[in-house]
Amino acid sequence: MNTHDIRKLYDYNRWANHQLLDSAKRLQPAEFVRDLGVSFRSIQGTFVHILWAEWIWLRRWHGESPKEVWPDAAYPDVAAIEHRWKQLERERDELIAGLSDERLLARLSYENLKGERWEYSLAEMMQHVVNHSSYHRGQIASLLRQLGYVPPSTDLLLYVDELGVGLRSIDSTAEGRDSSPIFGTRAAAASSPGSSSPAAGVESRR
Repeated sequence: MNTHDIRKLYDYNRWANHQLLDSAKRLQPAEFVRDLGVSFRSIQGTFVHILWAEWIWLRRWHGESPKEVWPDAAYPDVAAIEHRWKQLERERDELIAGLSDERLLARLSYENLKGERWEYSLAEMMQHVVNHSSYHRGQIASLLRQLGYVPPSTDLLLYVDELGVGLRSIDSTAEGRDSSPIFGTRAAAASSPGSSSPAAGVESRR
C-alpha cells in the first residue's frame, strides 16, 4: 500500500459516502430516525457512526486519542451530517496530500475508548477505516430497502465507470503530482452489445 493507492481508496470512499447521503435525502424525517433494530438503531445513527469513526481515526493519525462518542441528536438530519462530513474531508485531504510512502509504513500508537493501547502502521489504519465505512454503508443500503427505497450501488467498479477513464486522484491538480488514471481504463465489456449503461458493464465483473 503506497500513497497512490491510499489516494485512490479515499477518493472512492468519499464518492460512496455521498452516494448514500444523496439517497437518504429522499427519506421523510421520521424514516431517517426510525429505530429499525440494527446495531446503531436507525439510518441516522448508522451515518453518525460512520462519520464519527472516520473523525476519531483522523484524530488518532494526528497523535490524539479522543474518548468522545457523538450522540445521534447532534446530527438531526442529512444536511447536518453532510456539512460535518465535508469539514472532515477537507482536513483529511490535507493529511493525505502530505503523505509519503515512508510515513505510511510508520507505526502509530493510540489509546482506544477502553483505555487500551494499540499500535499499527498508518497504512493499516487507513485501510481499516475504509473497510469499516464500507461495512456500515452496506447496512444503510439494507435499511433503505426495508423502508421501500432502492439504494444506490457503491461498488468500486461502478465508481470507476461513473467517473470515467480520465479519473484523477485528489491531489492530481497539484504541480508535479502523478496524473495517471487512479484505476484501470474502462473495459470493452462496459460498451458491449446489450449493455445500456456503465453499470451494466460493471455487473459482469462484480
